[in-house]
Amino acid sequence: MIRRGLIALKSNLIVIVLGSLFAGLVVGQFITEDTRTLLSAVVVPVVFLMVYPMMITIDVREVLKVRHHARPVGLSLLVNFGVAPLLAVGLARLFFGGDVSFAIGLYFIALIPTSGMTAAWTGLANGDLESALVAMAVNLLVAVAVLPMYLSLLVPASVGFDPTTLYRQLAIVVIAPMVAGAVTRRFLLRRYGADGFKRLKPTFGGLSSLGVMLIVFIAMTMRSESILADPLASALVVVPLVAFYAVILIAGAALGRLLLSDAQGVALVYATSMRNLSIALAIVVAADAIPETAVLPIALAYVIQPPLGAFYMQYRRDVVDEGRTLREALAARR
Repeated sequence: MIRRGLIALKSNLIVIVLGSLFAGLVVGQFITEDTRTLLSAVVVPVVFLMVYPMMITIDVREVLKVRHHARPVGLSLLVNFGVAPLLAVGLARLFFGGDVSFAIGLYFIALIPTSGMTAAWTGLANGDLESALVAMAVNLLVAVAVLPMYLSLLVPASVGFDPTTLYRQLAIVVIAPMVAGAVTRRFLLRRYGADGFKRLKPTFGGLSSLGVMLIVFIAMTMRSESILADPLASALVVVPLVAFYAVILIAGAALGRLLLSDAQGVALVYATSMRNLSIALAIVVAADAIPETAVLPIALAYVIQPPLGAFYMQYRRDVVDEGRTLREALAARR
């Protein structure tokens, strides 16, 4: 029963995130200061609930295979830590103007690439799954190492951002769950074997989705007044987000087509277009120095990212794999 409920949470994540977002914004208008203090106290445990199950499914040892996948991994690093930050800066200046908080939210999305769905979508789209797994491990480790440095360059001095504090936050939000996840993964593989571990994976995804639901609700509740102070500006955050995802997907697809095999090209698309929103959200909610409304772009990205992954997978299946044009594929679905 519980397992079925957790899997249902993961399957309906878009609806659940939207519901948590709007519920948090409403509830946040009525809570007292004591309630805010209580919510602040549960942030770290809920963040651990969100990140730890996800880390169980990631095998960081895949990084040792990087030599055999040097080209797709190298291209993913180029897009994720070269193209994506520059694109985020350009979009932030174009759409957010002087609103530093929304820009910081976009920077976190841009600088923490790949998610558990990188591997899932790659497999569903008949891509090179091993390349995707190696890219996930490498990009996550690089993100942890360079995130404070990048943000110290991108975030204005007026915000009072401290890279040292962020390293401590990364230790709590990323490193501790990563180590715990690696230990748990090894224990489960020894006890249940590869097949048994595979059967458990949907449950981990469901637990992580439960954490996402709770942390989005908590974040929106605590930041409701700031976000609703200018509701139009908050709603328009979705425009640069769509532009960001569209450009990154096109860049990954173009590089893959030019420089990689077909299967590796699929892995590159998903290693660049999927962002680790759970870790981004966890850091922003748990960090005191980051402006309150920086959480909104990350929460909204949960609504954009899954349909993007599904769209590209369907495009691969109906157009590329079938040797059709896009128009022929659309006609066949009518």
